[in-house]
Amino acid sequence: MRLKISLRSPNENLLIPYNYNHVLSAIIYRKINDLDLAVKLHYSNDFKFFTFSQIYFSKWKRTKPGIVSSDGKLSFYISSPNDHLIKSLVEGHLENTEVDFKGSKLLVEKIELLKKPEFKNKMKMKTLSPVTASIKREIDGQLKIWDLGPGDERFYEGVQKNLINKYISFYGDYNGDNWVKLKPDMKTAKRRRIEIKGDFHRGYMMNFEIEADTNLIEFAYGCGLGEKNSMGFGMIEVNKDSVKN
Repeated sequence: MRLKISLRSPNENLLIPYNYNHVLSAIIYRKINDLDLAVKLHYSNDFKFFTFSQIYFSKWKRTKPGIVSSDGKLSFYISSPNDHLIKSLVEGHLENTEVDFKGSKLLVEKIELLKKPEFKNKMKMKTLSPVTASIKREIDGQLKIWDLGPGDERFYEGVQKNLINKYISFYGDYNGDNWVKLKPDMKTAKRRRIEIKGDFHRGYMMNFEIEADTNLIEFAYGCGLGEKNSMGFGMIEVNKDSVKN
């Protein structure tokens, strides 16, 4: 299930810092109405099975400290294959229609449950938040996380392995084809460097074509493609010109 959440500030010229992923993540956890679920997700070291998009503005401008929403309005998307999580988020937003965004009080203007698209085994899609994949690499005698890009074949291997592992972890088993083919439009690929609590993560916004088992594509739509989904990476949506089978 997927939601679009629209917020507005009582005041115009709302400042949103460029690195806001941890802020949105905290808002999501606070709005989960099922407290046991919120605690379980927050402290879990396993997959959390949800993802969220970048923030979208209707009127905005860039400044040195961040993006200014000229009309005080913003929106974002959140998605999960866990229907209970999405329903709990709706209940949490309706129960308390105020959101604390780093001290700025925002009001929940609208919550929309979006219709699920029809999935095929070959589709054109695009990112709503950067897709990231990584490896461990020895640097100065120490193993460190190294983020990969779409110019590296290991990027696609990592995305495929991650998606199948998430699917098995969520459903308990997977009996379909275990391959995922991604063909990015490199002209649209743009790197995003996002800081979260002192750590920098690199991912890519892009249009791409995906070919895989329809169950895997639907699952990627639900919980995200690539790593760090619950930190705001890997949300995807279907382009209108989906490839016909």
